[in-house]
Amino acid sequence: MAVFNNVESERQEVKAIYSKRLLAGDGWLHTLEPGQVLRIVDLEGNQAADTLFFNAEVPTDHYSAIKTIQKQKNIYLSTGSVLLSEMGTELVEIVADTCGRHDTLGGSCSAQSNTVRYAHETLPMHNCRDTYMLQLAKSDQYQHMQKRDLSPNVNFFMNVPVTLEGGLKFDDGVSAPGKYVEMRAITRTVVLISNCPQLNNPCNAYNPTPIQLLIWEG
Repeated sequence: MAVFNNVESERQEVKAIYSKRLLAGDGWLHTLEPGQVLRIVDLEGNQAADTLFFNAEVPTDHYSAIKTIQKQKNIYLSTGSVLLSEMGTELVEIVADTCGRHDTLGGSCSAQSNTVRYAHETLPMHNCRDTYMLQLAKSDQYQHMQKRDLSPNVNFFMNVPVTLEGGLKFDDGVSAPGKYVEMRAITRTVVLISNCPQLNNPCNAYNPTPIQLLIWEG
Protein backbone atom coordinates (compact mmCIF):
# COMPACT_ATOMS: atom_id res chain seq x y z
CA MET A 1 0.00 0.00 0.00
CA ALA A 2 2.87 2.37 -0.72
CA VAL A 3 1.99 5.84 -1.97
CA PHE A 4 4.27 8.48 -3.44
CA ASN A 5 1.94 11.28 -4.47
CA ASN A 6 4.49 14.05 -4.92
CA VAL A 7 2.99 17.47 -5.62
CA GLU A 8 4.96 20.71 -5.33
CA SER A 9 3.50 23.88 -3.83
CA GLU A 10 3.23 27.26 -5.52
CA ARG A 11 3.40 29.12 -2.19
CA GLN A 12 6.39 31.40 -1.70
CA GLU A 13 8.23 31.50 1.59
CA VAL A 14 8.49 35.29 1.53
CA LYS A 15 4.69 35.54 1.63
CA ALA A 16 4.30 33.36 4.72
CA ILE A 17 2.77 35.07 7.77
CA TYR A 18 4.72 32.87 10.17
CA SER A 19 8.10 31.13 10.14
CA LYS A 20 9.87 29.17 12.85
CA ARG A 21 12.91 26.90 12.94
CA LEU A 22 12.21 24.11 15.42
CA LEU A 23 15.25 22.36 16.85
CA ALA A 24 15.40 18.59 17.30
CA GLY A 25 13.70 17.65 20.56
CA ASP A 26 11.70 20.87 20.78
CA GLY A 27 7.91 21.13 20.66
CA TRP A 28 5.38 23.46 19.04
CA LEU A 29 1.72 24.14 19.82
CA HIS A 30 -0.36 26.27 17.45
CA THR A 31 -3.96 26.73 16.34
CA LEU A 32 -4.61 26.88 12.59
CA GLU A 33 -7.62 28.87 11.44
CA PRO A 34 -9.76 27.44 8.61
CA GLY A 35 -8.03 27.96 5.28
CA GLN A 36 -4.56 28.55 6.71
CA VAL A 37 -1.81 26.38 5.27
CA LEU A 38 1.00 24.88 7.33
CA ARG A 39 4.20 23.66 5.71
CA ILE A 40 6.64 21.41 7.59
CA VAL A 41 10.09 21.36 6.01
CA ASP A 42 12.60 18.56 6.60
CA LEU A 43 15.67 20.82 6.56
CA GLU A 44 18.44 18.20 6.61
CA GLY A 45 16.59 15.04 5.58
CA ASN A 46 15.06 12.00 7.30
CA GLN A 47 13.94 13.85 10.41
CA ALA A 48 10.65 12.68 11.99
CA ALA A 49 8.08 15.34 12.92
CA ASP A 50 5.65 13.61 15.31
CA THR A 51 2.40 15.56 15.05
CA LEU A 52 -0.92 15.52 16.90
CA PHE A 53 -4.12 17.19 15.69
CA PHE A 54 -7.14 18.27 17.77
CA ASN A 55 -10.43 19.92 16.88
CA ALA A 56 -9.95 23.37 18.45
CA GLU A 57 -13.67 23.68 19.19
CA VAL A 58 -13.82 20.25 20.90
CA PRO A 59 -10.27 19.38 22.03
CA THR A 60 -11.31 15.87 23.07
CA ASP A 61 -12.11 15.25 19.37
CA HIS A 62 -8.60 14.33 18.24
CA TYR A 63 -7.09 12.89 15.08
CA SER A 64 -8.10 9.30 14.33
CA ALA A 65 -5.65 7.13 12.44
CA ILE A 66 -8.31 4.43 12.04
CA LYS A 67 -10.98 6.69 10.52
CA THR A 68 -8.42 8.37 8.26
CA ILE A 69 -7.08 5.05 6.98
CA GLN A 70 -10.60 3.69 6.43
CA LYS A 71 -11.69 6.79 4.51
CA GLN A 72 -8.68 6.96 2.20
CA LYS A 73 -8.13 3.18 2.00
CA ASN A 74 -4.40 3.59 2.50
CA ILE A 75 -2.15 3.28 5.53
CA TYR A 76 0.18 6.06 4.36
CA LEU A 77 -0.50 9.78 3.99
CA SER A 78 0.34 12.04 1.06
CA THR A 79 -1.21 14.72 -1.15
CA GLY A 80 -4.98 14.44 -1.08
CA SER A 81 -5.15 12.74 2.31
CA VAL A 82 -7.81 14.25 4.60
CA LEU A 83 -7.10 13.73 8.29
CA LEU A 84 -10.27 12.86 10.19
CA SER A 85 -11.01 13.12 13.90
CA GLU A 86 -12.68 10.53 16.12
CA MET A 87 -16.03 12.25 15.49
CA GLY A 88 -15.43 12.23 11.74
CA THR A 89 -14.55 15.93 11.57
CA GLU A 90 -12.27 16.84 8.66
CA LEU A 91 -9.30 18.53 10.33
CA VAL A 92 -6.70 19.17 7.63
CA GLU A 93 -6.02 18.13 4.04
CA ILE A 94 -2.52 17.54 2.67
CA VAL A 95 -2.35 19.82 -0.37
CA ALA A 96 1.33 19.50 -1.33
CA ASP A 97 4.01 16.94 -0.57
CA THR A 98 7.51 16.49 -1.98
CA CYS A 99 8.38 13.54 0.26
CA GLY A 100 5.45 11.44 -0.90
CA ARG A 101 4.72 9.15 2.04
CA HIS A 102 4.16 9.66 5.76
CA ASP A 103 3.50 7.19 8.56
CA THR A 104 0.38 7.11 10.72
CA LEU A 105 0.91 3.75 12.46
CA GLY A 106 4.27 3.84 14.26
CA GLY A 107 3.24 6.09 17.13
CA SER A 108 5.48 8.48 19.04
CA CYS A 109 8.36 7.53 21.29
CA SER A 110 8.00 7.58 25.06
CA ALA A 111 10.21 6.65 27.98
CA GLN A 112 8.34 3.36 28.28
CA SER A 113 8.40 2.44 24.58
CA ASN A 114 12.12 3.23 24.41
CA THR A 115 12.85 0.67 27.13
CA VAL A 116 10.72 -1.97 25.35
CA ARG A 117 12.20 -1.36 21.90
CA TYR A 118 15.81 -0.75 22.87
CA ALA A 119 17.11 -1.08 26.44
CA HIS A 120 16.22 -0.14 30.00
CA GLU A 121 19.08 2.36 29.95
CA THR A 122 17.10 4.54 27.51
CA LEU A 123 14.43 5.31 30.14
CA PRO A 124 15.67 8.85 30.97
CA MET A 125 16.22 9.82 27.32
CA HIS A 126 14.30 12.74 25.82
CA ASN A 127 11.14 11.53 24.04
CA CYS A 128 8.15 12.85 22.11
CA ARG A 129 5.44 12.18 24.69
CA ASP A 130 7.32 14.22 27.28
CA THR A 131 7.72 17.01 24.72
CA TYR A 132 3.96 16.99 24.08
CA MET A 133 3.22 17.23 27.79
CA LEU A 134 5.67 20.10 28.25
CA GLN A 135 4.00 22.11 25.48
CA LEU A 136 0.53 21.47 26.93
CA ALA A 137 1.71 22.38 30.44
CA LYS A 138 3.00 25.74 29.18
CA SER A 139 -0.35 26.54 27.53
CA ASP A 140 -3.01 28.34 29.57
CA GLN A 141 -5.74 26.77 27.44
CA TYR A 142 -4.55 23.15 27.41
CA GLN A 143 -2.54 22.71 30.61
CA HIS A 144 -5.36 20.59 32.06
CA MET A 145 -4.71 17.85 29.48
CA GLN A 146 -2.93 14.72 30.66
CA LYS A 147 -1.08 11.84 29.03
CA ARG A 148 -4.35 9.97 28.53
CA ASP A 149 -5.46 12.86 26.29
CA LEU A 150 -2.60 12.33 23.85
CA SER A 151 -4.01 10.99 20.60
CA PRO A 152 -2.56 8.90 17.77
CA ASN A 153 -0.01 10.92 15.86
CA VAL A 154 1.29 11.34 12.33
CA ASN A 155 5.01 10.78 11.79
CA PHE A 156 5.76 13.16 8.95
CA PHE A 157 8.81 12.07 6.88
CA MET A 158 9.13 8.80 8.83
CA ASN A 159 9.39 5.46 7.00
CA VAL A 160 7.54 2.64 8.79
CA PRO A 161 6.91 -0.24 6.34
CA VAL A 162 4.41 -2.97 7.20
CA THR A 163 5.84 -6.47 6.91
CA LEU A 164 4.11 -9.39 5.21
CA GLU A 165 3.41 -10.75 8.67
CA GLY A 166 1.60 -7.53 9.65
CA GLY A 167 4.35 -6.10 11.83
CA LEU A 168 6.03 -2.68 11.64
CA LYS A 169 9.62 -1.86 10.74
CA PHE A 170 11.45 1.40 11.46
CA ASP A 171 13.59 1.87 8.35
CA ASP A 172 15.78 4.57 6.87
CA GLY A 173 13.71 7.57 5.88
CA VAL A 174 12.50 8.28 2.34
CA SER A 175 12.88 12.04 2.74
CA ALA A 176 15.81 14.31 1.87
CA PRO A 177 17.02 17.85 2.70
CA GLY A 178 14.39 20.44 1.79
CA LYS A 179 11.49 18.02 1.36
CA TYR A 180 8.22 19.32 2.76
CA VAL A 181 4.57 18.57 3.37
CA GLU A 182 1.79 21.17 3.32
CA MET A 183 -1.64 20.92 4.87
CA ARG A 184 -4.68 23.22 4.74
CA ALA A 185 -6.86 23.53 7.84
CA ILE A 186 -10.47 22.61 7.10
CA THR A 187 -11.71 23.40 10.59
CA ARG A 188 -10.04 25.25 13.46
CA THR A 189 -7.31 22.79 14.31
CA VAL A 190 -4.77 22.59 17.12
CA VAL A 191 -1.41 21.25 15.91
CA LEU A 192 1.05 19.84 18.46
CA ILE A 193 4.49 18.83 17.16
CA SER A 194 7.41 17.07 18.77
CA ASN A 195 10.45 17.31 16.53
CA CYS A 196 11.60 13.82 17.41
CA PRO A 197 14.83 13.47 19.45
CA GLN A 198 15.02 9.72 18.76
CA LEU A 199 18.62 8.40 18.70
CA ASN A 200 17.88 4.69 18.71
CA ASN A 201 16.39 3.89 15.31
CA PRO A 202 17.33 4.88 11.74
CA CYS A 203 14.24 7.05 11.10
CA ASN A 204 16.53 10.12 11.16
CA ALA A 205 19.87 8.37 10.55
CA TYR A 206 20.50 8.47 14.33
CA ASN A 207 20.95 12.23 14.00
CA PRO A 208 17.95 14.38 14.99
CA THR A 209 17.88 17.66 13.05
CA PRO A 210 15.75 20.85 12.86
CA ILE A 211 12.57 21.37 10.87
CA GLN A 212 11.02 24.61 9.63
CA LEU A 213 7.40 25.61 10.09
CA LEU A 214 5.69 28.08 7.75
CA ILE A 215 2.08 29.32 7.70
CA TRP A 216 0.18 31.13 4.95
CA GLU A 217 -3.28 32.65 4.99
CA GLY A 218 -5.80 30.78 2.87
